[in-house]
Amino acid sequence: MIRMVMIRHGKTCGNLQGRYIGVTDEPLCQEGISELKEMEMDTIELLFVSPMRRCMETAELLYPYAKKIQIPELAECNFGEFENKNYQELQDNPKYQEWVDSMATLAFPGGESVQEFKERSIRGFDKVVDTCIRRHYKNVALIVHGGTIMSVMEAYGMPKRAYYDWHVNNGCGYHICLSEQNWKMGRREAVVESEMRR
Repeated sequence: MIRMVMIRHGKTCGNLQGRYIGVTDEPLCQEGISELKEMEMDTIELLFVSPMRRCMETAELLYPYAKKIQIPELAECNFGEFENKNYQELQDNPKYQEWVDSMATLAFPGGESVQEFKERSIRGFDKVVDTCIRRHYKNVALIVHGGTIMSVMEAYGMPKRAYYDWHVNNGCGYHICLSEQNWKMGRREAVVESEMRR
């Protein structure tokens, strides 16, 4: 079995302000740093990280000793014209209203579609699992984004849940395990052992 902990990065100023933060490469805010410093993590063999600054900083705070492998596919969604804006700033934007009315199924104007983002996130997670199987790692961690976690867990998480039901707060995530044998046979399941909460 491969055991993984998949964690959403710590808080940023954009998170505190309710902004769509995807490709905006902002650092952790002081509150986020303080919260992460209070966390105690189990020892891992390897750490997979989104290349975004907020994830790299989270990785350094939680696992300063760990070898880090950046997986570009695990980066957050590109929110296009909505990037770095919050609901208050977008509420009079007809494109935003159209996106909301679509139940978030339309592509972000000038950005990714939700489907493109999900498929990219899943490719990134597949890379992680394939690396673990190939190099015989049994205990690893991923520091990624809220949307990335929701995408991966909607596809592979057990028990099955809808995309938004996998939402986690900053600094939280899931302890999961998966069977290498099942994975190789095409039964790709990430079984939730526990949820990290604060």
